[in-house]
Amino acid sequence: MPGPGNVGERVRNLRLTRRLSQAQLAGHDLSDSYISLIESGKRTPTPTVLRMLAERLGCTPEYLAEGVEPEQRAHLEVRERHAHLALLDGDPAGAETAFDEVLARSDDPDLTSRARWGRARALEELGRTEAAIALFEELREQAERDPGRASWLPPVIALARCYHTVGDLGQAIALGERALARLQHLGLTVGQEYTEAGRILLLAYVDRSDPERAHALGRRLLASDEAASGQPSTRYRLASSRALEEGAVGDSLYLADQALAVRGGAPVRAQALLNLAAARALLRGVTPFSAGTVAEPERVAAAEALDLLGGTSVLEGAEATESTIERARALVLVGEPEAAISSLEEFLDTGLALSAPEAVPAPEPGDDLAARLRKTVQARLVLARARIAQDDGAAALVVLNSAGGQMDGIPPGRPAAHIYRELGELFEAATEPEAAANAYRQALEAVGLRPSRPQAAACDLPRV
Repeated sequence: MPGPGNVGERVRNLRLTRRLSQAQLAGHDLSDSYISLIESGKRTPTPTVLRMLAERLGCTPEYLAEGVEPEQRAHLEVRERHAHLALLDGDPAGAETAFDEVLARSDDPDLTSRARWGRARALEELGRTEAAIALFEELREQAERDPGRASWLPPVIALARCYHTVGDLGQAIALGERALARLQHLGLTVGQEYTEAGRILLLAYVDRSDPERAHALGRRLLASDEAASGQPSTRYRLASSRALEEGAVGDSLYLADQALAVRGGAPVRAQALLNLAAARALLRGVTPFSAGTVAEPERVAAAEALDLLGGTSVLEGAEATESTIERARALVLVGEPEAAISSLEEFLDTGLALSAPEAVPAPEPGDDLAARLRKTVQARLVLARARIAQDDGAAALVVLNSAGGQMDGIPPGRPAAHIYRELGELFEAATEPEAAANAYRQALEAVGLRPSRPQAAACDLPRV
C-alpha cells in the first residue's frame, strides 16, 4: 500500500519509527529547521536531499517521494497489464476488479491514468455506459488541461461511441466530427482512430436520418482506405511529428506509440467494423458509395452492402451477429429471401440470435441483455421481411408477434423507436393495420412523445 500522506508526513513517520530527532536526521549536511519545514510540507526536498534522507531513514527515495516501494510499483504495473489482457480476453468484470485494485494502491499519475482508462473501457464492455461516460469525461478534461501529458483523442472517440450507444446523437456527432477533423488535420486518414471515429459518425448520421452526410462521409472513408499507401506506421509517425511541431506533446506521444503498435500491418478489426457500419448505412437508405445516379438504387446499395460484409469475417460475438443479420437483410433486398431465411434459421439452431423469448439464456457477467434482445428482435424482423417477400403473410405474422413480445425487455429510447417503426412497417406490409398503428404509437412513446391522435403517428415517424 502507498505510504500515508505527503513527503513530509512520510519523513516524519519514519523518523519517529527510527527514534531519531530532527537534528539527528539532519546530521552535518542539513539543519533541523530545514527538516521541520519538510515535515510540515512547507519545503519540497530536492532529489539529492531525498536520497540523503532515504539512506538515513532506511528506505528508498521512491518511497519518500511517492509512497510506493519499487517492488510494489512493479507489482502494480504487472497487475495493470494483466487487467488489460483480461479485457482483451473478454473478461470485463475481472478487468474492472483488477483496475480498481491498481487505482486503490497507486500514487503514480501515469499508472493511475492508464488504469482509469482501462476501467472506463471495462464499464463500457459491461454495458454500464453512463458510468463509462462519466469516467471518459474525466479523462478528456484531464487531457485538455494537460495536453503535454496525454492525448484527448482516445477519450473523445470513446465518448462519441458511448453517447451513440445511449442515443445522444447530438453529442456523438459533435465529438465524432471533432475527432475526425483533428485526425485529418494531422494527415492521419488511416488507422484505428480514423476508422473508429468515422464509423461512429457514419452510424450517428444514419440514425439521425441524415443520408446526405452519411453518403458523403461513407464515400470518403472507403475511398481513403483504398487510396492509403505505405505502412500505417509511417502515417502515424508523420502525424506524430506534426503534432510535436504544434506543441501537442500528448498527441505526439500517443501517435508514436500507435506507430509502434501497428508496425507491420493495418488494424483489421477496425476496418471490418467500418465495413459493417457502411453496409448498415446502405441498407437504411443511404445511396451507394461506389456509383453516382443508378437505376434501382436500393438493389445496388444492397449488393454493395453484401460486398462490404464479405470483409467482416474477423468479427466475433455480438458484432458477428450484427453482420449476419445485416447480410440477411441485404439478401432480401437483392431478391434472395430463401438464402436470408436459411442464414437466420441457422442462428435459430444455435440460439445466438433467434431463441424464443422464453428460451433466452440468462445473462452472463458483463452481458448487456437489452442489447442482446435488440439483436434478437432485429433478426426476427429481417426473417419476417423475408417471409413477406415470399408472399407468406401468415408465417410473417407469427414472427412479428414473437418479435413484439420481446420488446418489453428493451428500454425506451431511439434504438427502441427505430425497431418499433420497422415493426409497424412490416405489420402494414402483412396487412395488419391495427398492429401497425400500435407499433407506430409505441415508437413515438419510446422517444417521449404522446400523440393525441393515433392516426398522426405515421406522419411523425421520420423525425424519430
